[in-house]
Amino acid sequence: MMASSSPCLVAIFVAIWLQFLSISASTKSIDAICQHVTDKRFCIKTLTAYPPAASATNTFQTVSAAIHIAESYAEKCRKFTEKTAKENPKMKNQFMDCQDAYHRIVMSLRSAAGELKVSPDTSNYDVMVCTDQTTMVKDLVGKNRDVASNTIMKMTLMMNKLIAIAAAATDLLFPTEP
Repeated sequence: MMASSSPCLVAIFVAIWLQFLSISASTKSIDAICQHVTDKRFCIKTLTAYPPAASATNTFQTVSAAIHIAESYAEKCRKFTEKTAKENPKMKNQFMDCQDAYHRIVMSLRSAAGELKVSPDTSNYDVMVCTDQTTMVKDLVGKNRDVASNTIMKMTLMMNKLIAIAAAATDLLFPTEP
């Protein structure tokens, strides 16, 4: 009876050890990404709370997860601006322009994810140009005082933080410094 429990204990030990190694790999990648963003606490909190990033077993998976977080949030913003445009006829054109900007962000981030393996430098560029669109959104609604515009501005500030994380992530695969 005692001999049969020994292999079971070994299997449990190995499983725990492998899980520790996996967590260690994702933590190293998350730390490496977050060292290059202004809001390090937000970066660490965001990536460790996102299961694909937290369970990543290599840098590439963590980078891919960081892009996906930004893309998902951009899609949420796009849908919100679309809804807001329908509900606010007086400001419809501004909000439709915001929706278009968020659509371009979604497309850039999808392109970045698709280029990650083939061309990390192109992927990095695709992420970086997203800030052109967030600047456009800020210019469109930043001075407005209505609730919808304020919400879009808050979402845009969050989007900028997520773009910064995605950009720092792609930098790991394509360092911009010598």
